[in-house]
Amino acid sequence: MDRTIVGTRFDAGAQYIDGALRKGTSGDTFDVTSPADGTLVQRVDLASTADVDAAVAAAKRAFPAWSTATPAERSTALTRLAAILEERAEDFARVESAQTGKPIKLTTEFDVPGTIDNTAFFAGAARNLEGKASGEWSGTHTSSIRREAIGVVGSIAPWNYPLQMAAWKILPAIAAGNTIVLKPAELTPLTSLMFAQACTDAGIPDGVVNVITGKGRSVGEYLIGHPDVSMVSFTGSTGVGTRVGEVAIQGVKRTHLELGGKAPFVVFDDADLEAAINGAAAGSLINTGQDCTAATRAYVQRPLFDAFVAGAAEIFDSIRLGDPFNAQTDLGPLVSERQRDSVAGFVDRARGYGATIAAGGFAPEKGHDGTDLTVGAYYRPTLVTGIAQDAEIVQQELFGPVLVVLPFDTDDEGIELANDTPYGLAASAWTTNTFRALRATREIQAGCVWVNDHIPIISEMPHGGYKASGYGKDMSQYSLDEYTQVKHVMQDITAVARKDWHRTIFGDR
Repeated sequence: MDRTIVGTRFDAGAQYIDGALRKGTSGDTFDVTSPADGTLVQRVDLASTADVDAAVAAAKRAFPAWSTATPAERSTALTRLAAILEERAEDFARVESAQTGKPIKLTTEFDVPGTIDNTAFFAGAARNLEGKASGEWSGTHTSSIRREAIGVVGSIAPWNYPLQMAAWKILPAIAAGNTIVLKPAELTPLTSLMFAQACTDAGIPDGVVNVITGKGRSVGEYLIGHPDVSMVSFTGSTGVGTRVGEVAIQGVKRTHLELGGKAPFVVFDDADLEAAINGAAAGSLINTGQDCTAATRAYVQRPLFDAFVAGAAEIFDSIRLGDPFNAQTDLGPLVSERQRDSVAGFVDRARGYGATIAAGGFAPEKGHDGTDLTVGAYYRPTLVTGIAQDAEIVQQELFGPVLVVLPFDTDDEGIELANDTPYGLAASAWTTNTFRALRATREIQAGCVWVNDHIPIISEMPHGGYKASGYGKDMSQYSLDEYTQVKHVMQDITAVARKDWHRTIFGDR
């Protein structure tokens, strides 16, 4: 397979500060390796806290001019950015596949086009920061609303969608007039650096977009607590998100948290069975299951249960694992051997509890294309049945290609089981009955509920969770609420020196 990666390389440094690549000053390096075969993709030098200071200082300097630029000026720059991303789409797709192990067809047809579309959306949204119309609510004053940028945003992005998550953090922040310092996951920093370079090439001023690479416990936590960072945005696990919130609250910073998920997939007995089976396979296995919104718990009403398990197992067994750069490969490796071993541990323990493994449940040796998979972090798509609702594999986020299938009898029970989790990021309901669909979308506690599909996202609609899945929205016009603050301006229209209410403080009417 053609593994050529062209375009931006990072020999000049792996920090993007004030419009240029720089070397990190920590003295430490990190080898970004392919999880498909362990080969070196790029060695990056890691940031020190001094580099964080430099990035935040650059963002702080850039803020006054960028925040007062007209919406049209910010929109024009983002429109140019979308065009540059389109021109470099192949390069972005190859680097994303190399550092994550994603199949090239996923990065080419999903990750990169989605990022370009999101950029185009925010180019338009930058010109549509609306507030309530001016008016006289008191009768003696005109009130108006100003929607203003917050300042420097410190963002931390995860490793499962490095390019898209960088865009989800950067785009609404800068469209609203903020500046940003982004720390990508140390495993997958390369496309975030490429995105920052593209921002500069699009004419976005130096210092508006900065990227630092380093470890979460050192530079990440330092960034969150930095006194010149006014807002924190984090996507990742609920456990780490809790720590992010603890650090941010010390500075009374606004926080935006998109955390873990354990999405239910509820199949009622009138559902289109073939559609539900196909949807379960796609919705649970996308990105090798490393997706907070992936279907992880299928609840199937008992009349359809056996046929659903049989059909899903057939598809799971047909999934082609192999070289991510092979256009026919369906599923790549997990992001690391550590992650693969964690997923295998969940399955092995479930097997020990008496669960039935209807498909998969092991690390394969050969790919569909003859690739030696023992040198990569591969795991077969796995279907688990015969396990209790309170089992860890049902309740805890495992982030891998594993779907647990459990039966239910009544509609009440199906919805109750769907909500029996601390998470609430996404869910789906499968039914041909309008009233069942309306009930499910009303009663399932999640930030997104699909009906007769699972996973599709669009730039115009918000993404964010309920409960332990965090708060705040990515994408859509709603995300701009996260990155702006509202100011009430109240102006006297009477020109009267002594107001009537003054008598409550001194003198008489």
